[in-house]
Amino acid sequence: MVSVIGFFVSTIAVTVLYRWVNPFATPLMLIRIVDQVAAGKKPGMDYRWRDLDQISSNLQLCVIASEDNLFESHNGIDMKAIEKAQKSNEKGKKLRGGSTISQQTAKNVFLTPSRTWLRKGLELYFTGLIELFWGKERIMEVYLNVIEMGDGIYGAEAASQTYYKKKASQLSRAEAAGIAAILPSPRRWHPTKSSNYIQGRKSRIIQNSNNINYPDWLKEKKVKN
Repeated sequence: MVSVIGFFVSTIAVTVLYRWVNPFATPLMLIRIVDQVAAGKKPGMDYRWRDLDQISSNLQLCVIASEDNLFESHNGIDMKAIEKAQKSNEKGKKLRGGSTISQQTAKNVFLTPSRTWLRKGLELYFTGLIELFWGKERIMEVYLNVIEMGDGIYGAEAASQTYYKKKASQLSRAEAAGIAAILPSPRRWHPTKSSNYIQGRKSRIIQNSNNINYPDWLKEKKVKN
């Protein structure tokens, strides 16, 4: 009983702390470094935190258009996306998930990328906590800073500097779509050395980004195309 209480108290405390304190690193970042060392490579991690107002509105819209169209309206879980993913997988199509941006953020910040029922349950638990204590704007800020965007590349600023040689605040809609397009497999795909498949994803993301509902914190901003 004491251990159960301790778990809830500690996890809630850490979640509340991260409402204001930026994560120093994530479990995935540390796992990648261990993998690099085990492979005899020089460990490297490009992780440059930027506040949300220092990240292009274009990138914020494009990741919503690509990863989670209902980000602003759901409570962390998108049941329609999960049902759609299940139907697609049952038909033998390419496996796809139904994870929201909130779920991806919870997984990246608090958990390892292992695929077990326990981890999935913890993911839903932490998703609920960040939805409750952080709110959408903070979730988006953390997501765009910690998500893996290439081999050893984490977050919008590192990706923008690596791929486009510019600040994350300066990304155009097309450049932002390029980064968003590779998120399902960022160590295999490249936003500027694009295959026809990635080019197609970019085009769909740009089109979708013009049709989604703007998050509250972006409604007053003029988004450059």
